[in-house]
Amino acid sequence: MQNFKSDHKPPHYLSDNTIYFITAATYHKTPFFDNNTKKEILKNILKEKAAKFSVDIFAFVIMDNHYHLLIKIKKGKDLVDFIKEVNGKSAYLLNEMDNVAERMVWYNYWDACIKEEKDFWARFNYIHHNPVKHGYVARMEDYEYSSYKKWLEEKGVEWINDAFEKYPIVDFTNGDE
Repeated sequence: MQNFKSDHKPPHYLSDNTIYFITAATYHKTPFFDNNTKKEILKNILKEKAAKFSVDIFAFVIMDNHYHLLIKIKKGKDLVDFIKEVNGKSAYLLNEMDNVAERMVWYNYWDACIKEEKDFWARFNYIHHNPVKHGYVARMEDYEYSSYKKWLEEKGVEWINDAFEKYPIVDFTNGDE
């Protein structure tokens, strides 16, 4: 495993074959992704760039002014470029759609290396509960722009409930989203 330190301020510590929890926030928390068409654009870009950079997406949620990812990246040094390309392409397409030139869409992103299984599952649950937390829906299964339904279909309600019971939701925010 190689470790890299990026030039980002504060620096990102990047490791190969590592699982990361990512939060990316829009500029001034502006709800740029305020409709399904815009969220669908971001979802498709995430899939495209995940394939390009050999990123496994375990969990995701796309909100109006931020997104969360739980990913494993093959080459740690690619994490910064993966986020740059996701945010850059989504900003470009959003600005084109809104007929706005060079508007700043994304502010920053934060990452955390996942070192323990309990941390992985707590963040997995946090991501899926995010639309409920922010009042978008009353039930996680009612939100279209998260990986919750995929897991519910693949593993079933007992598995999901067990994950939430074993690994309760922790609020990982620090006022940044």
